[in-house]
Amino acid sequence: MTGTVAVIGAGTMGAGIAQCLAQAGRDVIVVEPDPNAVARARKSLDEAVRLALLLGRGDRRTALEAARRVRWTDRIDELGEVDFVIECATERIELKERLFAELDRHCPPGAVLASATSAIPIARLAAATGRPEQVLGLHFMNPAPLTDAVEVVRGEQTSAHTLTRATDLLTALGKESIVVGDRPGFVLNRLLMLTIAQAAATLDTGTDAATVDALFERCLGHKMGPLRTADLIGLDNVADTIDVLHRETGEDHYRVPPALATLVAAGHFGRKTGQGFHDYR
Repeated sequence: MTGTVAVIGAGTMGAGIAQCLAQAGRDVIVVEPDPNAVARARKSLDEAVRLALLLGRGDRRTALEAARRVRWTDRIDELGEVDFVIECATERIELKERLFAELDRHCPPGAVLASATSAIPIARLAAATGRPEQVLGLHFMNPAPLTDAVEVVRGEQTSAHTLTRATDLLTALGKESIVVGDRPGFVLNRLLMLTIAQAAATLDTGTDAATVDALFERCLGHKMGPLRTADLIGLDNVADTIDVLHRETGEDHYRVPPALATLVAAGHFGRKTGQGFHDYR
């Protein structure tokens, strides 16, 4: 597998996935209309390359060429020669449906269209295309370059060939593929978002975030408690994902708790802003 991969969106996840691809020797096109997001992503990639060189990780020549392997554009109609697409736009159902319809129009007939969605059923996105057998989910964890596995979501119509192409790509990136079925939130976020929501709700009883996370980390042996995990994901993304789960499942326990809603409204999104359930400043 040597073709070009397109990444749609240069936010935290899109930039991280682009880095994984470039450092693995793949040519990448990143589609992002926001010049500020492009600037941040470029800086992040340059810093990652320098760090890899300092730590002696991977092949030096590949690391030096990584930044040159990425092309940046604000036009989705420049994807006429890609063979694989990973969509990393904001977790909004209507936005992603529009993007998949556009990708279907502009990408070659044989291209796989993957989404890094956190919770939206793959069947919904596949229905916006004329190639549902070539659509699947690749739910990367944040930060993408530092995590070992990807939740691969096989839609009802995803073909075996498409699944193989996706898992081969992940293997080339040094990632393990864990394949799951298609339902809102898949497996991981169906469980994780409920845990985060309930953990945040306990803050209304007077318990603080440090105590909640200490219980998970010291009593259960988790590497990171649910509220620190939420801060790492990004509280805005967590709130969006919980909203999608509520909308798609109709289950009332998927509700954004007041403590989370207050932080998001104040612009405190976790690690990326310096403050969330915990203070990182």
